[in-house]
Amino acid sequence: MNFPTVDKNQVIQIVTQSRLVAIVRLDDLSMAHELVQAMLAGGIRAIELTLTNVNTPRVVAELLKKAPQFSDGTATLGIGSVRTTDEAKQAIACGAQFLVSPIIKESILKEAAQARVACMPGAFTPTEILTAHELGADIVKVFPAKGLGPGYISDVLAPMPFLKLMPTGGVDLQNIPAYFAAGAVAVGMGGQLLSAKAVAARDWPAIVKASLAHSQAARKI
Repeated sequence: MNFPTVDKNQVIQIVTQSRLVAIVRLDDLSMAHELVQAMLAGGIRAIELTLTNVNTPRVVAELLKKAPQFSDGTATLGIGSVRTTDEAKQAIACGAQFLVSPIIKESILKEAAQARVACMPGAFTPTEILTAHELGADIVKVFPAKGLGPGYISDVLAPMPFLKLMPTGGVDLQNIPAYFAAGAVAVGMGGQLLSAKAVAARDWPAIVKASLAHSQAARKI
């Protein structure tokens, strides 16, 4: 299948300029098009659908065809919760413009590199974070960041300022500024951004409003 071709460097630029990856982890993706449109209308520019839903590859392929923002360079769509080599291949085959993983797996990074697809593996300790970087991670997802806090990011970056870190887990409107002040290039947000109640009610205006609040907070210097 032919999917929008977006350069890997352009994808990373979108993520680091918008500074927010919105994570969509839902059991029901039947309203994915409407949800994504609401998020885009609210200024979200990097959206990740997770493989915890078996329909994600099909839905991502459909969204790439429907939303022009994913082909004109204004937004990017990726797949998260990639845990195996086969899942990486599947994500790439359906057109995912970036891969996110909760773990470091060299074969996933190799698949992404071969396909010229951005990859953001998850790491926790300083050793894991550096290992991910050395294996070719474009951005390292510091996960789970909830129990670490912004101070951890600045502590890791003090001896390794070349790292590009994206804390994920426990990030909210209150601590976003602290994470960026600590040196994070982006943050990953899911449940704090997408209200389960609003999604279940198909309350798209509420999703637009929440997306706008979070996208503006992420871009604020």
